[in-house]
Amino acid sequence: MKTITLFFLIALTSSPSTIHCRTLIIPNDANLIESTCRRTPNYNVCIQSLKSNPASLSADVRGLALIMVKVMASKANDGINIIRELQRSGPSSALNSCAGKYNAILVGDIPQATQALQGGNAKFAESAANDVANEATFCENGFAGRSPITTQNNVMRDVSVVTAAIPSSPTLHHPPPPPSNSLLSFIPSLPTTL
Repeated sequence: MKTITLFFLIALTSSPSTIHCRTLIIPNDANLIESTCRRTPNYNVCIQSLKSNPASLSADVRGLALIMVKVMASKANDGINIIRELQRSGPSSALNSCAGKYNAILVGDIPQATQALQGGNAKFAESAANDVANEATFCENGFAGRSPITTQNNVMRDVSVVTAAIPSSPTLHHPPPPPSNSLLSFIPSLPTTL
């Protein structure tokens, strides 16, 4: 047994040019997207948004939240483009108000959510995403009757409430402990005498 252990130890400490190792990449828990989306108010929007982005397959919960922030940014840009197109038909104070709200989403809420997630402040990220949902609701309510961008406002609100729910996930607040950095951590204690 001592010979095998010694051989193994020598093999591990040999120069990299004599040992051929493959890097093992452990994929994200296949159920992380599923379990994260089940904690949101709109499972279908969550699943569709995350599964359409290949990066979600290797993301942790914080990464999933950042992907959803990017989805919010994309939907806000879509909203701005729709509003600009509608404004070409003539002036509208309600459309101008919506343009301001969507602009606030892009220059205020999206950067705040991104910075908060990157800095580990889940509450600020959640607050920023909730602000996005509020801006879409305020835009919609600014019209007398149905607005010409009801569909876009609903999409924006749905994506935002999903995004807001992810940072409040218990997994984000209590991440698993980091793996051991020691290459030899999996080897049982070696005998001290040979």
